[in-house]
Amino acid sequence: MAGPWYLITSAQRDLSSGVVALLVATVPIWATLFAHHTGDSTAAHRVRIFGITVGLIGIALLVGVESVRDINNFFALSKVLLASVSYAWAVNMVSRKVPNVSGVAINGIAMGIASLIYLPLAITHWPTEMPSSKALYSTLGLGIICTALAFWVFFIVLNEIGPARASLVVYPNTAVAVVLGIFILKEPITLAIAIGLPLVLIGSYFASRKPESAPIAP
Repeated sequence: MAGPWYLITSAQRDLSSGVVALLVATVPIWATLFAHHTGDSTAAHRVRIFGITVGLIGIALLVGVESVRDINNFFALSKVLLASVSYAWAVNMVSRKVPNVSGVAINGIAMGIASLIYLPLAITHWPTEMPSSKALYSTLGLGIICTALAFWVFFIVLNEIGPARASLVVYPNTAVAVVLGIFILKEPITLAIAIGLPLVLIGSYFASRKPESAPIAP
């Protein structure tokens, strides 16, 4: 939790909100790969393999197009991808290691640990002037609505439908981020988004599907 928070927020200084949301939408792809590694035989089904392949192609094209524009974009893109991998690993770990423990309790402890990790950095980077009321209200909104409430709801969903399907939350998240970026932040629809968006979303959809038929042989 501490890692992705830093990686995503620092990367967004160089990337548009749409591109960041699109890369976060790759969580189901990584979640499926981790599920296969930990013994989920359905992850080897041809439908999910197709989804992983399409999604990875979309990621490669997205990173390639964005990196051509600015070398700083490459490092920023790498940060968001690493954060997405971390989130995917986390949802699988929670489901395997502590399946019968309250998600709210797990998240509370994790956020407490992350807060302790950030405390020294918060002290050393304390602002020299009082932030504006807009900045303070934005921070409260991020903490209460976009973090605490969002995680609480996510763990309820995680408990009901499992980690791979719960990761589908990234679909509406991506759409909202792209739309808000265009209408509020005046972000353009770039070639990277136009190419990567359909491939990543299609790939994530098929990668996270639970097939009814038996998996293909290794």
